[in-house]
Amino acid sequence: MKYISLEKLASAPVEHDPFEYLVVKGFVKTEYKDQLLSDFPQIKKPGVFPLSEVQFGPSFSSFIEELESPALTEILQEKFNIELLNRPILTTVRGWCSKDRDGNIHTDSVWKLVTLLIYLNEEWEPQGGRLRLLRSKNINDYVAEVPPEWGSLIAFKRSDNSFHGHLPFEGQRRVVMLNWVTDQETLNKELGRHNFSSLFKKFVPFTIKR
Repeated sequence: MKYISLEKLASAPVEHDPFEYLVVKGFVKTEYKDQLLSDFPQIKKPGVFPLSEVQFGPSFSSFIEELESPALTEILQEKFNIELLNRPILTTVRGWCSKDRDGNIHTDSVWKLVTLLIYLNEEWEPQGGRLRLLRSKNINDYVAEVPPEWGSLIAFKRSDNSFHGHLPFEGQRRVVMLNWVTDQETLNKELGRHNFSSLFKKFVPFTIKR
């Protein structure tokens, strides 16, 4: 693989409390940072977008091909002990974060089996925008907090308690998200029934305790 390190993913331990997840730092190789940032979709508004709705350069296209490869899927399949190789993959991108609309605590929709997030930002100083993996619906009750810095990866197996969210942030926040889903028919039905961005969150009340 040119852009990503499958070895780091394969060696990452799976945590089981409070749900199954893993975190990998440096998953995307730093020597391709300028190239991938140049070819990343130019997104200046909030929301998640399917690849068919954005424009991007050739290096980013090759990067996506690596992420969607059977080799990566096989690793996640083994890590989470779930059949993924014959499942559809929904790949989306986000380029801009809204302080009012994003970061709400959710578990992901039931038709999603495994979620993979890859961050493509520079060093991250703000407290907002750091994804928290939660024990409950309390944003401060977290087991891990991952800043969306270059090359960081989070993967988790969706469950009824796979709560995650982040403190508010407004501005550029690049992320690529892959979802392995139950079946193509369900995916097509959901995409047809709803506004696209609404598919990605199962909202619960979001309260920040200071």
